[in-house]
Amino acid sequence: MTDAPYFTQATFRFLSQLSRHNNRTWFKANQLRYERDVREPFLALIADLQPHLAEVSPHFRADPRKVGGSLFRIQRDTRFSGDKTPYKTWAGARLYHARHRERPAPSFYVHIQPGGCFVGAGLWHPESATLKRVRAFVADNPSAWNEAVHRKAFSERYGFWGERLKRAPQGYSPDHPLIEDLQLKSYAAGCELTDAAVLAPGLACDIGIHLRRLAPLADYLCAALDLEF
Repeated sequence: MTDAPYFTQATFRFLSQLSRHNNRTWFKANQLRYERDVREPFLALIADLQPHLAEVSPHFRADPRKVGGSLFRIQRDTRFSGDKTPYKTWAGARLYHARHRERPAPSFYVHIQPGGCFVGAGLWHPESATLKRVRAFVADNPSAWNEAVHRKAFSERYGFWGERLKRAPQGYSPDHPLIEDLQLKSYAAGCELTDAAVLAPGLACDIGIHLRRLAPLADYLCAALDLEF
């Protein structure tokens, strides 16, 4: 683990320029910059998050492999998208549950983008069956849900992301005391990281603190999906 910064202004400069020159010719000419200023420091950060994640749960993985690990590929999957730009203009890493290939599972997430860095945890855009299962668990276990996400230590730092249903989900009363939570389409929450914080030394420790604070949400979702935490 290093006390030096992982990312530098060169990281943000590359991602900003990629957003203006999002084509294969430019990327191939600047690929060494991507590897040096984005991928390699992010892989080092992922490796240094391993002991922090182990303190949270033995069932989540921070995998620093270049291929097939926690770091998302910079290439976009454009097969089913109207946007055919070939590259993501951000870098992200998913700290995933060991059984995520077997069944839907929550994860922790770190996102690096100029002016848009953040850390979070949960389920983003889960499939309908998973979403219904989580909603039913929240409705059946409201006290534990409130303890996980509505106590000050969580709610003052983290907010839920994504859209909500405009009406109560089918089978739930509009007067349900947790109706706003039951209307969530994603059970994912987190907070912004300033660019200055991302460029500062000690980023792994700072993210480690967030992982521990976000753990109650991940723990609750694991319980909802019959996963170990």
